[in-house]
Amino acid sequence: MVFEFRLPDIGEGVAEGEVVQWFVKEGDPIAEDAPLVSVLTDKANVEISSPKKGVIAKIHAQVGEKVKVGGMLVTIDPDPGGTAPSAKSPAPATSAAPAPPKGPPPPSATPPPPASGTPAAGRVVASPYLRRLANERGIDLSKVTGSGPGGRITEADLGAPAAGSSTPPPKAPSSSAPSGPGTSGALPPGADASTDVAERIPIRGLRRVIAEHMIEATHRTAPFTYVEEVDASELVILRDKMAKHVEKQGTRLSYLPFIVKGVVAGLKAHPRMNATMDDVRNELVVRSAYHIGIATAAPDGLIVPVVHHAEQKSLTEIAREIHDLADRGRQGKLTRAELTGSTFTITSLGALGGVLATPILNYPEVGILGVHKITRRPVYRADGSIGPADLMNLSVTLDHRILDGIEGAQFLATVKAYLEDPHQLFAEMR
Repeated sequence: MVFEFRLPDIGEGVAEGEVVQWFVKEGDPIAEDAPLVSVLTDKANVEISSPKKGVIAKIHAQVGEKVKVGGMLVTIDPDPGGTAPSAKSPAPATSAAPAPPKGPPPPSATPPPPASGTPAAGRVVASPYLRRLANERGIDLSKVTGSGPGGRITEADLGAPAAGSSTPPPKAPSSSAPSGPGTSGALPPGADASTDVAERIPIRGLRRVIAEHMIEATHRTAPFTYVEEVDASELVILRDKMAKHVEKQGTRLSYLPFIVKGVVAGLKAHPRMNATMDDVRNELVVRSAYHIGIATAAPDGLIVPVVHHAEQKSLTEIAREIHDLADRGRQGKLTRAELTGSTFTITSLGALGGVLATPILNYPEVGILGVHKITRRPVYRADGSIGPADLMNLSVTLDHRILDGIEGAQFLATVKAYLEDPHQLFAEMR
């Protein structure tokens, strides 16, 4: 009897996961605790191991599909060498056996079903993505023959409906067809008359999570951005001096740990910014701890690992943690706890930080700081002289539903003061 393996509860508050990668295919043998599938939840890739030894009888969720907790992932045959022949093995030879009695053949002589299988009559086997795509193209899935396992419909199958279908694929209008207001020459949703399409890239996995999160942030918040210029000359000098000592401990010291400490100081002075919005209760939830998210580029898209309790950590500790989180994040090895719980986010492209950007809020947070590159430029001094200075821009995006412009300006003024006189940051250290 095959074993049905369903998506387990893989974290508090997780209701579903998206299949990112299967490490096996149907018919493959698998050992107990061997890697089975990678599932994405809340931006964390979770590698799930096989609970049983056996052979993969059927994969029920394709890459890109979302599966709810308790939903079917895979069936495993723990006894592929038993009395019933597997789908991958031929039926045993019977030429030397006596003629079977009349009537239904015994189970051992019943030919196994084909590995691909066929769906039950009237049942359409297709992912939500393909159902939506078919709907956009005006294709009736009940009249499409699936070429995937178990008769599952693949994207390639949507290139043309099954033979005999009364629903042809949508055709591009003729170049001579009339166009303009009042004409019916518009393409149906999802149709593409171009002949120079180089590639279609499915938006799935982390990229889809990012897209959904960005849309939610844009629709639920009223963002505005305030920008301030910072003279980072003293910060550059202090960082260069400290870097020599910190690097002896095996950690590279960038400007980011200083900015984290400056942000913590600003949040302490303006606590309404160290908060998340509870839109269900229409309440601003102000936090007493300072968990700073650090937006980090990873191969599959942007992730936000979190430096928890940044107010309790030294510059060296923050530097070490940022590098560790970034390295493991690029390898997809961060836990869900390391990617959640932030109260305020910092995003920086380092030397590629540009002049100005308007970061999108990491909803439900109400503030995010954009850090831009440090550039040496001439400035007027208070005594009227002109001299070089290391300048950078900081931009803070805030949720205007909750925070007014004056609060953003005051917060950034506090951060600016600490970074222009960075020795003050030592008062913020443990």
